Amino acid sequence: MAFDQWHDRQPVPGPQDGARRRAADDGFDLRLSPEDRPTGIAAGAQRRTARPSPGPRPQERREPAFSATPAGVEDPGRYPASDGVDGLGESLPGDGLFHEEDVMARRAAGRRSRKGGGRGNGGGGSGGARRGGGRRRRSFLGWVVRSCFVLAIWCGIAVAGVVAYHFAQLPPIDQLTVPKRPPNIAIAASDGTLIANRGDMGGREVKLAELPPYLPKAFIAIEDRRFYDHFGIDPLGITRAMVRNVTSRGVAQGGSTLTQQLAKNLFLTQDRTLSRKIQEAILALWLEQKFTKDEILELYLNRVYFGAGSYGVEAAALRYFGKSAREVSLSEAAMLAGLVQAPSRLAPNRNPDGAEKRAQLVLSAMADEGFISEAAAKNALMEPATAIKPRGAGSANYAADYVMDVLEDFIGPVERDVVVETTIDVGMQRAAEKALVEALDKQGGKYGVGQGALVSLATDGGIRALVGGRNYGQSQFNRATVAMRQPGSSFKPFVYLAALENGLTPDTVREDGPVNLNGWRPENASRKYAGPVTLTTALARSINTVTAQLIAEMGPKAVVRTAQRLGITSPLQPNLSLSLGTSEVRPIELVAAYAAFANGGTGVIPYLIREVKTPDGKVLFQRTPTDLGRVIEQQHVADMNMMLRQTLLTGTGRRAEIAGWEAAGKTGTSQEYRDAWFLGYTGSLVTGVWLGNDDSKPTKKASGANLPAEIWKTYMTAALKGQSPVPLPGGPFNRLPPADDEALVADGGYAGAPPPAAGGGPPAQAAAPQRQRGLLEMLFGG
Repeated sequence: MAFDQWHDRQPVPGPQDGARRRAADDGFDLRLSPEDRPTGIAAGAQRRTARPSPGPRPQERREPAFSATPAGVEDPGRYPASDGVDGLGESLPGDGLFHEEDVMARRAAGRRSRKGGGRGNGGGGSGGARRGGGRRRRSFLGWVVRSCFVLAIWCGIAVAGVVAYHFAQLPPIDQLTVPKRPPNIAIAASDGTLIANRGDMGGREVKLAELPPYLPKAFIAIEDRRFYDHFGIDPLGITRAMVRNVTSRGVAQGGSTLTQQLAKNLFLTQDRTLSRKIQEAILALWLEQKFTKDEILELYLNRVYFGAGSYGVEAAALRYFGKSAREVSLSEAAMLAGLVQAPSRLAPNRNPDGAEKRAQLVLSAMADEGFISEAAAKNALMEPATAIKPRGAGSANYAADYVMDVLEDFIGPVERDVVVETTIDVGMQRAAEKALVEALDKQGGKYGVGQGALVSLATDGGIRALVGGRNYGQSQFNRATVAMRQPGSSFKPFVYLAALENGLTPDTVREDGPVNLNGWRPENASRKYAGPVTLTTALARSINTVTAQLIAEMGPKAVVRTAQRLGITSPLQPNLSLSLGTSEVRPIELVAAYAAFANGGTGVIPYLIREVKTPDGKVLFQRTPTDLGRVIEQQHVADMNMMLRQTLLTGTGRRAEIAGWEAAGKTGTSQEYRDAWFLGYTGSLVTGVWLGNDDSKPTKKASGANLPAEIWKTYMTAALKGQSPVPLPGGPFNRLPPADDEALVADGGYAGAPPPAAGGGPPAQAAAPQRQRGLLEMLFGG
């Protein structure tokens, strides 16, 4: 059918067909050749869609503006042969091609159709309105989702910024190292028994493999059940703790992992701030990357604080249970694990009930986690742990302090854990403490004595017992090694030894009577005089006038040289009053000087450290025998032992006599009874006792002859129990006849008008019963 004929047969469009006509105009504007160009209505429609031309239209034929489709390929610009456009059953005339502008027009129409929300035939407007409302609802939900997403991004950025800021406050991660654990110094007795720990930690470092399996499991059960599952921070644990704290309206549970707690202990302060918690989390992640779980757990157990100055599980076990962490029971392990939550509040020595309740929670948690059986938990609950009480005054701490004073002289600065083996005998140390403390408790008030000290040495100078005061907890001042006190008459043996070395003998006679030595008039405390007496009697009965005459004969410097040769290191004033012990000395050096009498004449240096080694057995120091060599000739040793033996047999020290043993010694009392001494020895042990007051206040006539002699005897009897008696060098020594006047056999201290530096010596002693002198003695004296 020709186009003109087809066009003439079309109905005249009405108003309702406007939309359809516009769509046809926009979408079906075919570019036809001039001879096929339609006329009439169709031509008008075509003119409406044509672009205006600024000039006369060229008369040449206009070619279609499209590219030819290659042969064999269906042209996408062709309409289907029977697409039924506008209800027609046949294709439009022409070649079936369309211009690119038609495509653009069709796309624009499609956009307008979509924007119109369903404008079309048959009431599409209402349906379009409903669809538009649905999209608005979907748009609101989308806005909420998008807002939340954006907010989450910004929150993440803010958190990252805060973390980055706190991360910058930490040292560079590549330079971060675990702080070195402060070294521990374990101080052991001669038999290996631990007597004290020194150092910031209070105990040595222990390996995880050394501990009973239930000990580390107790900490995991109560502090961090998911320890082996998390990466340093436990989100589940934090959530659980938050819920628990909210429901209980308080801080009932913490969310920190063991790794976080370790990070806090290693690198941070104990402040409870958000900044510290953020840094703690950062460091926990670093620890998890740096160490294995077992290494982290081992570090934790050796660094966590348990109260009472104890850092680490070893120190805590020793402090509360008196045993190593390797030996604790299940109930004790549970109590230790429960302490870390609040070590000061739950310390079993202060709050046993609170510690026990917390231990019950630990045992229940262990059973819930399957770490122990229900039966084991019940047994532990029926036998709860009990903290030990401090033993006595803790006198072994005086010896431990003395070790710390001299340790660096042997091994230099202590940079790792060490074990120091000492010469201390545990039994002797306890006996010394008991003898001193009990005597002061019972009779200290009677004699006006507040303090005391005791030093006991082996004959080679090894310290077997050292008590520096009445109670270490109340006073850590070591009176045995540091205090400077006047020795009184206990210094006299050095004067008599100098006299023997200058040619006198134990039988040499001197007159006990008033003397005037260049204006110095020493007197005996009793104001009585015995007349002619031997040097043996004068020393045994501590007669002041004879001793003063001897130092005047030999010169004070000779006495100073003799005392220093035997081991006195304190400054000595070379004056006449030195004979009565007016120059101050330390108890330990005075006892060491007496050791030369007990061992046959060899000078000794008192020592406490025998060996120093690492916990794995590497020896850092081992003592070799050291002494001062021979300081007394053998004959003079025998003479001095015989003379000093008489002090316990017939002289001022008779209260110190030990049954079955040859013992010798000397009493001493300083001016106005400020210091009371007894220095004595057997063939195997040398011991000195000092009593007095720290402020040098005079006592109530406490002298070397009473309370110190009694303490010495009590201690020596216990210390020598079970040992075979050892004779004194140069013995045996026979007993001299007893004195006629027993009242004179007392060490009453110095009396008379002393020079400015004068100090106490024992009171005057009665002379031995006068024997008939021989002809040579009457003619030449002697």
